[in-house]
Amino acid sequence: MSDNVTAEIIAIGTEILLGEITDTNSVYLAQMLREYGINLYFMTSVGDNAQRIASAVQIALSRADIVITCGGLGPTIDDMTRQGVAEALGRPLVFDERLYEQIKQRFASFRMQMPENNRRQAYLPQGASAIDNPVGTAPAFMVEDGSHVVISLPGVPRELKFLFENKVIPILKARYALGLIRARVLRAAGIGESALDERLGQELLESANPTVGLAAHHGIIDIRITAKGDTPKAVEEQLDKYEQLVRAKVGSVIFGTGKDTIEQALLEQLARTKHRLAMVEVGLVGAAQALLRDPRAEQCIASVNSFLMPSEAYAAFGLDPEVNFRDASEQLTLRLSQEYGASLVIFSRPDVVENEDSEQATVVGAGVREVTTVRSYGFGAASDVAHVWAIRWGLANIWRMLKEQQA
Repeated sequence: MSDNVTAEIIAIGTEILLGEITDTNSVYLAQMLREYGINLYFMTSVGDNAQRIASAVQIALSRADIVITCGGLGPTIDDMTRQGVAEALGRPLVFDERLYEQIKQRFASFRMQMPENNRRQAYLPQGASAIDNPVGTAPAFMVEDGSHVVISLPGVPRELKFLFENKVIPILKARYALGLIRARVLRAAGIGESALDERLGQELLESANPTVGLAAHHGIIDIRITAKGDTPKAVEEQLDKYEQLVRAKVGSVIFGTGKDTIEQALLEQLARTKHRLAMVEVGLVGAAQALLRDPRAEQCIASVNSFLMPSEAYAAFGLDPEVNFRDASEQLTLRLSQEYGASLVIFSRPDVVENEDSEQATVVGAGVREVTTVRSYGFGAASDVAHVWAIRWGLANIWRMLKEQQA
């Protein structure tokens, strides 16, 4: 039986906290730890300060078997990981002559003279073991602390990935009985997160293994089922079992799995039901683009009308200029859905980014035949959110209505 091993990731670098770089290392490590059945409950970011690094490592050691740091192993004065780990463990930094010679040889292989400040990289916490880095100049290291272990990796993503896969994983396999963790994602649309949560029920959502969780983004909700086991067969059986339980409760709102998109699902549904979709975009352009990349779109898209200004759309469709966005959207959505079978209408104020005083900066209408639904947002076309969230919400609701009318 696999051990119940826990890990914690500490990303080190003031540039992360300043928002100057994106911490992709932690995401990668989290994915890899999951693959090997290691539980990850916390990820921390800390700046280039020895005392704060030491504090973060001490906290991590109090709640995890494995602590992995990334970054801060360079030769400059602000590379403080070695010192921070040493302080956390109450150990001095010790010069490693063998490691120093390896660093010099690495520079020699590059036909370069090693700067004197690279000597810093040959200091390790007392008792630490160097992890050779054949793809870079920053040595990684591992230090044991009773039943716990701290593994410090360089922050260069290429080096970190190589070392983790080729050096760290073998170490962890030798030290622990590792299992497997696999995830399966079911994608839902046309329903709110709270409503989906309620339909799934407390018992399913509070299961320990597999676990079932929700993640909402851009009008789509991912239902993630995560299972842990000793063999691929055992994990897949668990995932299959829980997928059936989830589909039994909310199968009517699931449009796909993994990386399936609502655009793909909608085109398939339009083709099956022989409906054609008319689209009107005011203030933004883009709802049609994802659909039109698919060869099926030619048969499924009836018309696409894009207008920069609301007045242009009002004039084109003979709408009363005194009518507000919501009323205009309701009228046009119904008219177009009756004419073509399905419609998506978006009115978005081109000059508005975020306006909390206005509930109609963006209005989205989705319709199939006689059934329409309309939603208002406080963000306008000048906000990037309008180009994704509003569009996906409309497409998801058209998909849902097509499916319900087909049932």
